Amino acid sequence: MRSVLLLICFLLSAFVAQAGIVRGLVSDPKGQALAFANVAVRGTTTSTATNEQGNYQLRLTPGSYELVFQYVGYKPQQASVKVAGGDTATVLNITLVPESYQLREVVVRSTDKDPAYTIVQQAIQWRNYHQREVAAFKARTYIKTLARFTDVPGKIMGLVKVGPDFKPGIFYLSETVSEMSFRQPNVVQERMISSRVSGDTKGISFNRASAGRGLNFYQNVLKSGFSERGFVSPIAANGPLFYRYELEGSTQQGSLLIHKIKVTPRRRSDPVFSGHIYIVDGTWRLHSVSLNLTKDAQLDYVDNLHIEQIFAPAPGPSDVWVMQSQKVTVGFTALGFKGNGYITAILSNYKVTPTYPNRPAPTVVPPAPASKEPADAPVTRETVADVKKQKPKLQGLSAAVRRQSKQAARDTSGLGLGKLKRGEVMLVEKGVNERDTSYWSSVRPIPLTAEEEKDYQVKDSTEVIRNSRPYQDSLDRKRNELEVGKFLLTGYVYNQTFYKRQWYVAPVFNILNYNTVEGVVVNPQATFTQRTDDRRVWSVTPSLRYGVSNKLFSPSISAYWQFDAVKLARVSIRAGRTIENFDPSSQLTPFINSYYTLLKNRNYAKLYRRDGLELGYQWELVNGLTVQATASYFDRQELYNTTNKLFVDKPEIGFTPNAPVNAERSTSFGRSQALTTELSASFRPGQRFITRPDGKFNLGSKYPTFQFRWRQGVGSVLGSDVRYTLLEAGIRHSVNLGLLGTSNYRVAAGFFPGSQRLDFMDFRHFSGNRTYLASDFSQFQLLDYYRFSTQDRFLEAHYNHHFNGFLLNKIPLLRRLKWQEVASLNYLTTPAANHYLELGVGVEHVFKILRVDFYTGLQSGQRVGTGLRVGIGF
Repeated sequence: MRSVLLLICFLLSAFVAQAGIVRGLVSDPKGQALAFANVAVRGTTTSTATNEQGNYQLRLTPGSYELVFQYVGYKPQQASVKVAGGDTATVLNITLVPESYQLREVVVRSTDKDPAYTIVQQAIQWRNYHQREVAAFKARTYIKTLARFTDVPGKIMGLVKVGPDFKPGIFYLSETVSEMSFRQPNVVQERMISSRVSGDTKGISFNRASAGRGLNFYQNVLKSGFSERGFVSPIAANGPLFYRYELEGSTQQGSLLIHKIKVTPRRRSDPVFSGHIYIVDGTWRLHSVSLNLTKDAQLDYVDNLHIEQIFAPAPGPSDVWVMQSQKVTVGFTALGFKGNGYITAILSNYKVTPTYPNRPAPTVVPPAPASKEPADAPVTRETVADVKKQKPKLQGLSAAVRRQSKQAARDTSGLGLGKLKRGEVMLVEKGVNERDTSYWSSVRPIPLTAEEEKDYQVKDSTEVIRNSRPYQDSLDRKRNELEVGKFLLTGYVYNQTFYKRQWYVAPVFNILNYNTVEGVVVNPQATFTQRTDDRRVWSVTPSLRYGVSNKLFSPSISAYWQFDAVKLARVSIRAGRTIENFDPSSQLTPFINSYYTLLKNRNYAKLYRRDGLELGYQWELVNGLTVQATASYFDRQELYNTTNKLFVDKPEIGFTPNAPVNAERSTSFGRSQALTTELSASFRPGQRFITRPDGKFNLGSKYPTFQFRWRQGVGSVLGSDVRYTLLEAGIRHSVNLGLLGTSNYRVAAGFFPGSQRLDFMDFRHFSGNRTYLASDFSQFQLLDYYRFSTQDRFLEAHYNHHFNGFLLNKIPLLRRLKWQEVASLNYLTTPAANHYLELGVGVEHVFKILRVDFYTGLQSGQRVGTGLRVGIGF
C-alpha cells in the first residue's frame, strides 16, 4: 500500500512539474486593468478570472490552446497560445475593446415601446425553461473572499473604545476549493477539499459555493442575504411592473446575437436592480449581467452592492448554459466603520446532465419592434396586459419543464458527491487547512494581487508571534481595560486569549436591582468560560445574591459542559438558593421591575425562594431531532413584602402583596418540596447542516419545527409534595413570502391529565406584559402576568408578520425614515380566560433599533384594554 501511495505521489508531482503556466494582463484600450475578467480554454471546462489588478494565470499541460477572454460589456477575444512544460511561463497580454452595440434606425412615436420590452418578454416567457434546463451538474469551484476597513473610529457611538484588533487594511482574506453538485429542483451539496485563511493556519474559511445559488436571476425574487425582502429579478414574471427597459444595442458574437439592455427602477424605493443585462437572441437566455443595488433598493447591511455574472455553453452536445464566474463587491458603513470587499467564484470542470438531452432550447422570433418608450413612461395598461398575456404560456411551460427536470434529476445520482449525508449541504474534510503555499500556487486560478500577497506574507510570517503568549497578553491588556461605558451597558469582559479563557461580569443594572420582597438586591455574578480547539467548552457562573431588606443571602452556582460539538451534546447543573419569578419565562426583567417599582408604585414581580438542585442533559439524537432531559429537587418557600420604599410616591397607587392573583385558585402555598422530571423534544424535518472538523452547524429547514414536552411531578419520593403530569405539543415556523415580507407563527397546546397536586409555580404560565417596555414581541403584550396561568387545558398562539417596508416604502415622506411595518396576533384560551385575543400594528427599525406597536385586547369579543409597547426591533 505504501508503495502505491508513493507511486501516486510521484505521478502527481511529475504532472505538476510538466504543467506550464500562461499568465498576463487583461486591460482596456486605455491601459486600465479589467478586474475579474473571465478567461476560459475553448472547448474545455477550464476557466479562471483576472484579479483586482487585471492579472490572470492558467496552469495547463504542454500543448496548443485557444483562450477566450470575456468581460461584461466588452467584445470577447480569442487568442492562440502554445504552452511549454516545466517552469516556463508563457506571457499573453490581452486588450479588450468595448463592445459596439448598434441600434437600427426607427421611427419614434410617443405611444411606441422600446424594443427591449419585447426582448425581455421573451426572456420572461422562457425563464422557467432555462432555470430547469440543467437536471444536475457537478463542478469544481474556487472562491476568494476579501474584506478590508478603509476607516476605523476611535470609539463606537462615542462610548465603547474600539479594540486593537481593528485597524485599516484587510481584516479577512480566504480562499477555498470545493466540489459542488446540484440536482433539481434545488438540491445543492458541497465538499470543501482545501481552505486557506490569511494569518490563521488552523482556520477554516466560511466560504460556501452553494451560497451563490441564491443569486439566480432566473428566479422571480433573489434572496441575497443583504435584505429581508429580497430583490426582484429584471426578468421576473412581473418584472415590467418594477423596471424600465432600454435597448442600448445589439452585437454579433460568432453565431450569437447579443442584446444589451439597460434596466432602471420604476420607483426608487422598490427592491430592484439597476445596470445592464445581456440576452442571447433566439434562445432568450442570459449571456451576462452587470447589476447594482444601493440603499434606495432597501439594502440592510451594506451601502452598495454590485453583481457580475458570465454564462457559457456547458460541455457536451446539448445547448445548455452554465455559470462560469460570479463577482460580488460591496461597500459598507456602520457605527463609524467604513470598508469594502468582494467575493469572486470561478466554476470549472463541469459535468452536466441536461433535462432535454440533445435538444436545443426553443427559438421564438419576436415581432419587429417599432421604437422606444419615453424614458419617464409610467406603468401603462398595455404593460400590465403584456405581463398577464404571457402568464398562461408561462404556467403551461413551467408545468412541463418541472415534470421533465425532476425525472431527469432522479436519474443523475452519479453526479452526487458520495460522502454527504441526507440534509448535509456541505462537508469540510479534515486537513483542508494543511495545504502549503506550493499547493495553492498550483491550484489557484486567480493570481494574488500585491496587496493580497503582502497580507498573506505579513500575517502568516507573524502568526507564531501573534499567537504567542506575550503578544496575546499585550493585546489583552488593552482589551481588558475597564471602561465605565462597558460596565454600565454591556458588562465587563476579561480575556486570557492564549489560554482561551474568559471572565464576564454582568452590567451594573443586573447586579443592582430592587423589589418589595428583598429591597435593594446586590447580585454580583461572574461567568468563567474555557474553550478548546475542537469546540468543546465548559462554563461556570457563581452568584452571591443578597437582599438588604429581608437580610436573605442566596448563593448559587450554575455550570454546563458541551462535550460533543457534532451531536451538540451538553450536561448542565444548577444548585443552591435562588429567588425566582413564578413565571420562569416572564418578560419582566429585574431592570424593568425596578423601574416600575421605584417610580410607578407598581411591584409587578412576584417571587418565591427555591433551594435545591437541577441536572440537565441535551443532545441531538439524529439530525433535526434534539432531546433534552432534566431532573430537579427543590424546597420552595413563600416570600412576603418587607419594604415599601420608593423614589416617587403616588398616593392613589399602593403596592400589592407578593401573592399572584389567579383566576383558578389561591396562589399561597407556604412551603413545599418538589421532585420533578421533564423530557422535551424538538424535531425539524429536512434540517440542513454543515459538517466541519470542529463540529456541526445547523442551517434550518423549509419545514416547521415540532415540539413536545412531558413534565412530571413525582410525589411521595424524598418528601415531594407534588404529583402531576403536564403534556404539551407545539409547532413554530418562519415563512418567507417574498416581497410581502416574512411571517412567524408559534402554536402550543396542552393539558394536565388526571388529578393533580401542585403549587402555583408548577402551573403553565403565559408570558404577559403590563408595562410599555416589551422585551419579546412574540409574546402577549396586554395580558396580566399571572391571572390566567392554568392547571387545566390551554391553547396558545402567536403570529407576527414583518412587511419589511412593503407598504411604508411607497410613501415618499416615510420612505426616508426606512421604517418597516409589522402586524401581530396573540391568542389564548383556557377554561378561565375563555377566548382572549390581542391585535397589534406597529413599525420597526425606528432609529434603526427600536420597534413601537399599538395593541388592542379582546376577551370573548369585548375590548378589555389598549396599550403602546416599545422594544428592540431591527
